[in-house]
Amino acid sequence: MLWLKRWNFIERARLERELWDAFEAGDDIEAMVEQLRASLAGASAATPSVGDDGFRLEVWETTRVRIRRIETLMRDQAPSAPPPADEQR
Repeated sequence: MLWLKRWNFIERARLERELWDAFEAGDDIEAMVEQLRASLAGASAATPSVGDDGFRLEVWETTRVRIRRIETLMRDQAPSAPPPADEQR
């Protein structure tokens, strides 16, 4: 059933949203990804949630890279000019 989740864009979007929400809340997303990776490394392959968490890790890793890339692009943009003030007549 895990293969079906990989092709389900709604499931993938839900997992991406988890990381985006954490980023917007100011959480350390790198720490979240590393914590998930560590929990997977310590879990046995027979644990039922290993497949789901493995998929979550895969999605979070790609989303983390995308978030940081967008963050860099936004930081590098020049601030836009302020809107013109209304002239008093």
